[in-house]
Amino acid sequence: MSDSRRPSADRVTLEVVARVAGVSRATVSRVVNGKASVDEGLRQAVERAISETGYLPNLAARSLVTRRAEAIALVLPEESRILGDPFFGRVVSGVTSVLTPLGLHLVLLMTGRDTREQVVTDLRQGRLDGVILIHTYPQDPLPGQLVKARLPVVLAGKPQTPARITHVDVDQAAGGALAAEHLHALGRRRFATVTGPLDAPAGQGRLRGFRDTLRALGQPEPLVAEGDFSRDGGAAAMGQLLAEEPALDAVFVASDLMAQGALPVLRRHGRRVPSDVAVVGFDDSSAALACEPPLTTVRQPVEDMAAELARQVLTRVDNPEVPPAAVVFEPTLVHRESA
Repeated sequence: MSDSRRPSADRVTLEVVARVAGVSRATVSRVVNGKASVDEGLRQAVERAISETGYLPNLAARSLVTRRAEAIALVLPEESRILGDPFFGRVVSGVTSVLTPLGLHLVLLMTGRDTREQVVTDLRQGRLDGVILIHTYPQDPLPGQLVKARLPVVLAGKPQTPARITHVDVDQAAGGALAAEHLHALGRRRFATVTGPLDAPAGQGRLRGFRDTLRALGQPEPLVAEGDFSRDGGAAAMGQLLAEEPALDAVFVASDLMAQGALPVLRRHGRRVPSDVAVVGFDDSSAALACEPPLTTVRQPVEDMAAELARQVLTRVDNPEVPPAAVVFEPTLVHRESA
């Protein structure tokens, strides 16, 4: 809708949104009120129409009807990690792409004991409607506490231990397999990998896919150094690998941010990328483009995954009895100059 035709926000009604979306007023009302019983195609059409028309829900009136806080919490790792990792900005972008058109608030919280107590209390007392958890650590009790209390919660990534909790993930092992297949197809034969944390499902899955695929291709076990998804961790792990095998010619680095730390280490050791060493990352984040050379990487569709997290938590806010779901996205390989 052009600016000249767009009504002012205070004149946009549900009827206007329904006309633009090509649906009934009742369908728009169900989407605006976060109801789960809406076909996904219709929901997306309504969300686009809300954005195009500038419709602003009457939050006060809606709260009286729904008895909700109109707020979803996004619980993130400690602030030091967030500031250096583009992954988390992409998560926020994907979540808000669903919540903002519906007039819902996003509350950002950092992990910690006080945070866990606050989240549980706020949900029980109606100050939050639901929670999206990002990157919890293996012994974090919060997912289990929320599940046990039957509170609306979804998790980014596979749970650390078996739990009846809805989660959204990428096929981590398939991503590692893509890296192995690509490096093998380039004719490389001295393989190594900088893994993510091996106490976490993402780190385990990416390593498993890489290692199993090389084995199936008749290649020897890759050298392994554990990283922590940070630049410094990638640099330290790359140094460890080169100390073990100076002649390695292929490296799968399990995050773009770690690859950004690993590439300068290769240069300092006189190894050219990609002629001497082919490097594949994981994420397809802004860090991949900041690398020199630009990084060939396994793409996980973070914004789409985060939007699905938002939809899943809203479904559980609307109907707490919906059974847990596992939504798994497929990775793809993005070819650039490093491999």
